[in-house]
Amino acid sequence: MAKPAIKVHIQHHGNMMCDYKWLLVNAEWLASKSNPNPPSTWGPCPTHTVVVDHPDGRLLFDTTCPRDWQQHWKNAAAQNWFPYEDVAPEQYFEERLKQLKLDPSDFKYVALSHLHLDHAGNLRTFRNTDIRILVHQKEYQGAISIPGEVQGFHLKRDYMVDGLRWVQLTEDTEIMEGVRLFEAPGHTWGTMCLMVDLPNTGTIIFTSDAAYMRESYGPPPVGAAIVWDSLGWLNSVERIRSFANMRDATIIFGHDPKQIKEIRLAPEAFYD
Repeated sequence: MAKPAIKVHIQHHGNMMCDYKWLLVNAEWLASKSNPNPPSTWGPCPTHTVVVDHPDGRLLFDTTCPRDWQQHWKNAAAQNWFPYEDVAPEQYFEERLKQLKLDPSDFKYVALSHLHLDHAGNLRTFRNTDIRILVHQKEYQGAISIPGEVQGFHLKRDYMVDGLRWVQLTEDTEIMEGVRLFEAPGHTWGTMCLMVDLPNTGTIIFTSDAAYMRESYGPPPVGAAIVWDSLGWLNSVERIRSFANMRDATIIFGHDPKQIKEIRLAPEAFYD
């Protein structure tokens, strides 16, 4: 059977800035007796979303950071540790959609890899619509149960919004033919990856924060500071590797400043 005609558009939304020590445990970057003042590892942390054009409907994977991040992230640690300040006007979420001649109402699904504020930052855009918001049940239940309004990088004002049509997944799920969300917990309670089978490109796996960078993936995998369950994270990286090897897949990492310069980016290019 022929594969459905699918196109994948990767939208780069500029960069947060951060110390890469948050993303990779690299002994060379850590202070020690012999090296008490290691060089700074401050640099860009790119953020992206994925638009999947499918004959059965259009899916958006993640919603990046909000334009009003300085106000919206008030009292959140990310405002200081991951400021979203390396972004051009045309890179904001709503501007990227316009470049693809899309409106929020053009989507059938919005799938969340997880509910951290740099992935769920524009969920408000989809309230009071028929768009189905896909999230893992463990992620949703964990995120709504945090004490107070903010814990780590979970910000309740992102996702505890009236008028969102939630669909809570409990296992690997094929959303449409050739478009699958699969479980990769560890970074958070219910992190999920997106896997798309394309007629010409083959399979692409979008890891989100299950693997921040190529260096995270290994082998061997290199851990990070922002991990809810270290052993679960390690198992998930190996699960991604198993899928990738089985399908000879292209892997797009969650926040890789080198890779974002190498891949085909919307609106000029796409994968099919």
